[in-house]
Amino acid sequence: MSGNLPARSARALAPALLVGIALALAGRPAAAADYRWRPGPPAPADTLAGRIAPPPGFARVPAPPGSFAAWLRGLPLRPPGAPVLLHTGAPKPRQDVHVAVVDIDVGARDLQQCADAAMRLRAEWLLAAGRARDIAFNDTGSGRPIAFARWAAGERPHVSGRSLAWSRSAARDDSYASFRRYMDTVFTWAGTYSLERELRPVPLAEIAPGDLFIKGGFPGHAVIVADLALDPRTGERRFLLVQSFMPAQDMHVLKNPRDPEGSPWYPLEFGERLVTPEWVFPRESLRRWPGE
Repeated sequence: MSGNLPARSARALAPALLVGIALALAGRPAAAADYRWRPGPPAPADTLAGRIAPPPGFARVPAPPGSFAAWLRGLPLRPPGAPVLLHTGAPKPRQDVHVAVVDIDVGARDLQQCADAAMRLRAEWLLAAGRARDIAFNDTGSGRPIAFARWAAGERPHVSGRSLAWSRSAARDDSYASFRRYMDTVFTWAGTYSLERELRPVPLAEIAPGDLFIKGGFPGHAVIVADLALDPRTGERRFLLVQSFMPAQDMHVLKNPRDPEGSPWYPLEFGERLVTPEWVFPRESLRRWPGE
């Protein structure tokens, strides 16, 4: 996961130079293997970074090629104006909370909700990065990891007393179809409660793409920081958020409800509470994936 430039250093950079650095670190064009749920790579104009420009005077912070930050910027989007659909195929009752819909499947069951969407994106990137061995999420009840490596080897999780146990009951299968079945299983065993405890707190001043604002509970909620931009003149930073919600629905880029023009960019100095269209997070809710 990439970090951001310190504000003092950013102020010393000319805007044109900062933009040049960001472009230089944009990396190679997206490949089909980067977003394996798609039949082919997205066109640059149909990605998060291609469609959603930084606010005037801002530039995206540098993101090393192959990083989670760069991968999130390449997320494919559905055509402008696309509605958010529920897992049933019906439109979500509220269509006023998003500026774009991520072009990724939600599944036919009511599983891929809020924390599930964040876990799905993280796992998809790890898979694309050749790090399938690192895909694991903790079970809500026991706190023990549900690892894709064990699933791919043919093991399946089950409850044993009050703990999580594994038994070998399937053939070895590390295909993408097997990965999706694994993720659906994770969605039933893990959620905001377990994920919040799995992640580590991070100060707002260190926010980076891939971090989460999360409130664990039953229900709880989580949104993922999908991008970060910097004003090199002032050091001000703003960020984008992606969420799914309840019931399971398309992932979407959120509007900032406090912006009169419906901008999706949130200021880092948002006060004591981060107000999103469907949830309010305490300022101390920012978390980061283990090992980042």
